[in-house]
Amino acid sequence: MASAGMKVETNGWEPRIVAFFCNWCTYTAADLAGVSRLRHAPNARVIRVMCSGRLDPQFVLDAFARGADGVLLGGCHPGDCHYMEGNYKALRRVRLLQRMMKDMGIHEDRFRLEWISASEGEKVKTTINDMVARVRALGPLGLPERFAKWDEEMDGLAHAIAAHEEAVHA
Repeated sequence: MASAGMKVETNGWEPRIVAFFCNWCTYTAADLAGVSRLRHAPNARVIRVMCSGRLDPQFVLDAFARGADGVLLGGCHPGDCHYMEGNYKALRRVRLLQRMMKDMGIHEDRFRLEWISASEGEKVKTTINDMVARVRALGPLGLPERFAKWDEEMDGLAHAIAAHEEAVHA
């Protein structure tokens, strides 16, 4: 991982951001940004969810496992949720995910929660651009490649254990 002042060599790499946006606020704001021709980095792939509180933590982990370099969750401002308390549920899940990702060695800037109302198209633009810049500075996460390396290590360990067992029983 790169430190704050260190530039990461990426050989033309661009960050892949998965953005889960609440249907009622953030997704609508993203639509407003598009209609208003507010340009943001094309690195984010938006997935509409009915409510930020409906985002299963496994979706975030799967996004990273499948090659995302960052995940952005956008929801209604507290007190404005279409489903009353969905964004509070999202906040509790985000805190849990942040602790898990810290334990996994995933930098905190790779996962972000933003409250964005339907009228805040400009905030969608600035949030996406800021997240892309932060993740770009961190460099590729590369979890799929890490998984392959871990699998090789586990295979080597399994072979070593099997060889030891054979030697003991011979």
